[in-house]
Amino acid sequence: MRERIFALVDVNNCYVSCERVFNPKLNDRPVIVLSNNDGCAVARSQEAKDLGIKMGVPLFQIKDIVEQNNVVVMSSNYALYAEMSRRFHNILAGFVANKEVEQYSIDECFLDLTSFENYRDLAAYGHEMKNVLWQWLGLPVCVGIGRSKTEAKIANHIAKKNKQSNGVCDLVRMDPCNKEDYLSRIDVSEVWGVGRKHTKKLQSMGINTVFDLACSNPIQMQKLFSIVMARTVNELQGISCIEIEHTPPSKKQIISSRSFGQRVTNIQDLKEAIAMHAQDACKRLRADESLCGCILVFAQSNPFDKNMPYYNQSVSFAFPQPTDCVTDLVKAASIMITHVYKQDILFKKCGVVLTCLEPKASHIYDLLTDMSKVEEKENLMKAFEGIQEKFGKRKIGIGPSFLPNRGWSMSRDKLSRNPFTWSGLLRVN
Repeated sequence: MRERIFALVDVNNCYVSCERVFNPKLNDRPVIVLSNNDGCAVARSQEAKDLGIKMGVPLFQIKDIVEQNNVVVMSSNYALYAEMSRRFHNILAGFVANKEVEQYSIDECFLDLTSFENYRDLAAYGHEMKNVLWQWLGLPVCVGIGRSKTEAKIANHIAKKNKQSNGVCDLVRMDPCNKEDYLSRIDVSEVWGVGRKHTKKLQSMGINTVFDLACSNPIQMQKLFSIVMARTVNELQGISCIEIEHTPPSKKQIISSRSFGQRVTNIQDLKEAIAMHAQDACKRLRADESLCGCILVFAQSNPFDKNMPYYNQSVSFAFPQPTDCVTDLVKAASIMITHVYKQDILFKKCGVVLTCLEPKASHIYDLLTDMSKVEEKENLMKAFEGIQEKFGKRKIGIGPSFLPNRGWSMSRDKLSRNPFTWSGLLRVN
């Protein structure tokens, strides 16, 4: 059986790196990017990590560190990160064939390099990818190369943590003694798919490092854990068990929800917010070329407020005919939120869930369906999407939800501009 070779390319501190591309003043400074409503740190520069700022820590808990060390605090600019991610993946797709690339996440990409083994120095090829991404996008990346996707993940971790690797680690060609030394110094919790509970159980068995886990017996591990753990051990031993996913699996549901910038008590505000979530969910539904058979709407108060009783209510509705029309979704959500609303409740969050999804191309309409109505809605959506694509999604919408300064809008006081929009284009004086 031919040995497989995989690479994992990962952007270093992705959100911070994207911000630095368009604002070089952030270079060499501690920077953190916050979650929705400027709540918790979801991205940290290396300088911020060195100050002891942990992932997911609420901003109010680290205010002293931020003030004492002049840490730059920024709101999440998801539109910017999504566009940089699209370009990142498009560039990497040019290094391999279509069936040899997998977009694993917004800042991670798996590549199957098996076919390059005999005529390319794979470490040099990894450096070439790294240099191109830096020259064309300004994004710093690390490249890990291994005989399986799990081993490539570990190689990427080594590339990140060891400066002498210069951002690329090839475990396939590495000297076995050096490889053993590296794996012996990495905690078993760093293995892809090994969670907190499994880590504790493994440590109780004396398996503390990646090397310990790689030396274990897959059959025995399957009996003690599951087939997934056995597969992980095989992958660490160089036996590829997880293939490249050429197309992402179809979504089972689409969720659009967000906390409010301030507590909401007015039904009209809730209607505006839920209309926005319905439109955002519809956009993703259309991008997946799917139809929605059922919609769920929910709203909730703050579960951590000890002075007020917790309120969490939801209601669902099944469409007579699966739809991907924004007017259908917004109309249903706006009616449903009135059944969820309750006076004197300080609402903190609301959202929609689209379920019973099916591919649009394979849907069979029944004999009583008015196909002229279906065609009319499709033409409406194409015109609606065409305007949004050309002028931005806030130029046209259903209801006033995209108008500025809504009372329920998310807090994003430290948001950078999006240089991929007309209003955010960089200006040269």
